[in-house]
Amino acid sequence: MEHEISSVDAGWWVVSHEQKLWLPNGDLPHGNAQTFGLTGSKGSLIGEWQGEKVWLIRENRTENMGSVRQIIDQDVGLFQLAGRGVQLAEFFRSHRWCGYCGHEMHHSKSENACLCGHCRQRYYPQIAPCIIVAIRRGEEILLAQHARHRNGIYTVLAGFVEVGETLEQAVAREVMEESNVKVKNVRYVTSQPWPFPHSLMMAFMAEYDAGALQHDGKELIDAGWYRYDDLPLLPPPGTVARRLIEDTVALCRAEAE
Repeated sequence: MEHEISSVDAGWWVVSHEQKLWLPNGDLPHGNAQTFGLTGSKGSLIGEWQGEKVWLIRENRTENMGSVRQIIDQDVGLFQLAGRGVQLAEFFRSHRWCGYCGHEMHHSKSENACLCGHCRQRYYPQIAPCIIVAIRRGEEILLAQHARHRNGIYTVLAGFVEVGETLEQAVAREVMEESNVKVKNVRYVTSQPWPFPHSLMMAFMAEYDAGALQHDGKELIDAGWYRYDDLPLLPPPGTVARRLIEDTVALCRAEAE
């Protein structure tokens, strides 16, 4: 529930607008509200980090607005809270009007939801389930450069789960669609909230089964099998993709020894 921020309120400040994050000096603001000129703004508590409050303020600061990716190398817990704030801010911004009857909605006082006083519909933040999978073939790992990545990074394959599909089916389908490869021994590893824009990444490891590698030219710029000790530019530490790669490299090394 939002309230007016006072000069004595303090903690971590997630100031967000249109999926952007306010990052003065390149960092997430931390400290007293008055220091950052936030007194009088409307804010709500979205969590706690290292014993301090984490606040969400939904407003545009015009300057120093950037992507939450800029703090991806910070502690994973703080990154997730910042991502939570960005996603909630976007949810409330995009749900001012009811999609059923068109009337203006209001925020729930007890949960993160938008309510329509006219037709009684209730809306919650949407989460898109995604799979991400590292595929091993002996001492090699399948890595690809995605069309949406323009920084030369090679990473593992990923994709959205479709309606009526299990996670394991999504893994098999996405891998086949993007690489023409069939996998086996699919096993779950971990998950990571991913606020780009509102995904939940569910990570898997798998082994190569069959098929000649042929990457999808629409989704991928390039793809190849890379030996564990001769890898291209990888995703940054702290991402679930990097963890999958490192775990697979450890298996490849064990295979080589």
